[in-house]
Amino acid sequence: MFYTYVIKSKKNNRLYYGSTDDLKRRIKEHNDGIGGKYTRDNRPFELLYYEAYVSYDLAKKAEKFYKTGYGREILKAKLTK
Repeated sequence: MFYTYVIKSKKNNRLYYGSTDDLKRRIKEHNDGIGGKYTRDNRPFELLYYEAYVSYDLAKKAEKFYKTGYGREILKAKLTK
């Protein structure tokens, strides 16, 4: 399985969108400071939302969608239910 996920920084309450093939490992990497500068500098993170997909291409497409203005509106509606 492949996942699109949204994590929230406990430091500044900002959201980070990503995709991976191992969700638990990737969240741990973000919180351990492994990866990009943004997540290293804004940890710790908590998992807010994720979706599972059968292919990496679909997960990346969903990640890209959630980074758009309309995608953020859809995500906000899902999170407030």
